[in-house]
Amino acid sequence: MKKVIHQYLGQAIKKYRSKALKQRARSYTFLYTPILAIVLFTCAMGLILWTLNYQDKNQQQYTLYRESAFAKQRILLRFAANEDAILELSREISNSASKAQYPESFLKLSTKLIQDSPEILQLRWLDSRQNRIATLPNNPSYSKWSDRTSIKSVLDTELNVIFSEAAESNKATYGRMLGFHPAENETSNTDRQYVFWHVTPIIQNGAVTGGIATLYSGKRILQHMVPSELNGLYRFALVDSSGKELVSSNPKRSSSRSLEHNVTLDKTPIPLTLHVSTYPPPTNLTYRTLLWLVIGLSSFVLWSLWSVWKQTSKRYSIQKDLQTETNFRRAMEESITIGLRAHDMQGKITYVNPAFCEMTGWTRHELVGMSPPFPYWSSELVPDLTQKMAVALKGNSPKAGFEAILQKKNGVKINSRTFVSPLIDEKGEQSGWISSIVDITEPIKARQELALAQERFTTVLESLDAAVSVISLQSGELLFANKYYRETFGNTTKAHLDLAGHEINPEDVGALDIDSVDGFAGLPASALTPTQSDFREIQINQTKLWYEVRRRYISWVDGHLAQLMIATDITARKKVEDQTREQEEKLQFSSRLTTMGEMASSLAHELNQPLAAISNYCTGIANRLKSQQNIDIEKDILPAIEKATKQAHRAGTIIQRIRGFVKRSQPQSVLVNVATIIEDSVGLAEIEAQRYGVQISISFADNLPKVFLDPILIQQVLVNLLKNAIDAIKNIPVKVNSSKLIKLGVDIDNSVSPAMLRIRVMDQGPGIPEDALERLYEPFFSTKHDGMGMGLNICRSIIESHHGRLWAENNAPEKDQPGIGCTFTILLPLDK
Repeated sequence: MKKVIHQYLGQAIKKYRSKALKQRARSYTFLYTPILAIVLFTCAMGLILWTLNYQDKNQQQYTLYRESAFAKQRILLRFAANEDAILELSREISNSASKAQYPESFLKLSTKLIQDSPEILQLRWLDSRQNRIATLPNNPSYSKWSDRTSIKSVLDTELNVIFSEAAESNKATYGRMLGFHPAENETSNTDRQYVFWHVTPIIQNGAVTGGIATLYSGKRILQHMVPSELNGLYRFALVDSSGKELVSSNPKRSSSRSLEHNVTLDKTPIPLTLHVSTYPPPTNLTYRTLLWLVIGLSSFVLWSLWSVWKQTSKRYSIQKDLQTETNFRRAMEESITIGLRAHDMQGKITYVNPAFCEMTGWTRHELVGMSPPFPYWSSELVPDLTQKMAVALKGNSPKAGFEAILQKKNGVKINSRTFVSPLIDEKGEQSGWISSIVDITEPIKARQELALAQERFTTVLESLDAAVSVISLQSGELLFANKYYRETFGNTTKAHLDLAGHEINPEDVGALDIDSVDGFAGLPASALTPTQSDFREIQINQTKLWYEVRRRYISWVDGHLAQLMIATDITARKKVEDQTREQEEKLQFSSRLTTMGEMASSLAHELNQPLAAISNYCTGIANRLKSQQNIDIEKDILPAIEKATKQAHRAGTIIQRIRGFVKRSQPQSVLVNVATIIEDSVGLAEIEAQRYGVQISISFADNLPKVFLDPILIQQVLVNLLKNAIDAIKNIPVKVNSSKLIKLGVDIDNSVSPAMLRIRVMDQGPGIPEDALERLYEPFFSTKHDGMGMGLNICRSIIESHHGRLWAENNAPEKDQPGIGCTFTILLPLDK
């Protein structure tokens, strides 16, 4: 019934959730339009601002490219003008007749060149051997700097190289950029930090007679060659081929927002790059104001929309909770199997649920508006039900409700129980009464059937030929005892405790109930009751009777633990088992006697040999003594006596083994060495084997442990198996240079778990037919024409009594030959 209710409720809730999700999707549709408009407006404004910013940057980049090209052009033109002036100066020198004094034109032109070109630090007139003829300007600070040892060596070395290249090519040549660290007192003067040479050869009559060397300053190139109007707008720097910045117009580097451009001074004889970067542009207040205005307006609109969305969601959540509560109550009322019925204060029906309509067979429209007596009341119970209804409408209805018989519209009667309670409205005031009607027809039938089943079960327990009792583990009280227990043991717990082995102490049991404390720490009884019962056999000393006792812990009707015990009298069965065991012992003893009887002729022959030898030795000794000759006792008498003693010991050993084998004693298991049992068994069987020319080979594994078993019974099994092996091969013809062989092996079989002692007896006989293998251990079945068929049956019983196994199997083929003989395998446990 619960499953059906849950199914109805699940379907109703699922249907409601689907409807609620659709309604929720429709309720938020109106918010999508303003969100889309805000997104489009923000995107449009962002695109406009980005376009304006992009155009502004493009304009700045274009201006930077143009100004960079202009600065490059000015620098290259300045270098070209200087080269022309120096070339003209070299011509004036070459046209001069005497070099002892400066030509007037040289002084004039060189002074003008230095004045017009501030980027030139020094100008030297050199002869063909690079000796300095004149140096301009004659500035003491320059002379002091250039004549410094560390600087002079570098400048002269570089000048020698450049002069050689110019003299060789007859062309003006530029040197590489030289870097110097300023002295401590020259830290503020950076004009001489990076310099380079320019040498123009002086040619007279086709030969180089000297040269004009010009020392350029990298710093002054940027200060005086670049137009001054550009120096205020841009930062210029000279960069070498490796990307290292050598000199710059402004020591402060440009920021990440600056635009940059590189132009190569390709016409300059030395490889330099002019790096041009803009200074950070001033803040565009209009652009930023417009940007933040758009961002602010969009954020405000989004915040407004979010506020509306939040209020709508809160309102929808309240509405959804109300709908959920209403639908859930309606689903419960319509899906519940209990009939619900509402009355006003006068008892008129105002509401019924589907379960009540199904219970009575009347429709909702027919029931609503009815007043007592109702048509679904049974006619003979109308007065009684009218009185109960009047009492219930006064608020005096019993809490347990009252039972009634309802009659459906089709005449079928059902048993019901009605509960009446006040109906409270939303204002907290009583507006009527609500009654719930439960159909108890099936529970009443189940209760009646349960009572009948309990009566039948009690009858079965009372009729059992076994004592059934239940004892409480809380109080030690006998909770139940059947007729057999009461008639045999009385109504006390003494017999229960005796049969249970006194595992429950009455004093301890009583202690569990002190102060109503649970002795099992509140654990559920079901967790302490195993599903299986234990089994034992108990003998009561007073009556000498045997009982088979089965016990288990159960959860009693009050939830506490109790012990159930079933005791069956098995005294007669124990007597039969004792008689059967005595018969088995007699049968085993008879089997040993039979085995000895079958081996009697061999034993007699084996005993005759030592006895005859003893007789011969004694006769020889007597004859030597009667001869009255000189007798050496140590040589003539003692060896014969020792040999006679050895033969007597041999005969005694045979008789002792036979006596031990046929000795009748109670079965007794002891811890013995299995090798001793094997040797005694082979010693008995070897007498029969020697008679037929059969050899017995023994192999022992290393470190064999002692085994707990009955040595006489195991010896009986081994002798029987060896005798059967001898019978199987005694009549088989023997090939040349071969013998009849029986192998007896003892080892540990680790293929089983736990490991067991394994004894195998293997012969080379014809084997056992396949149809006889299955019947080999049946009583009175034998493959021998004169066999009794009890030997192997007794052997298997002995091995199984030791909790072991015995089986036979034919040997597998070897080296392309069919298998011959069979193997009997014994497995015995290693532990007790």
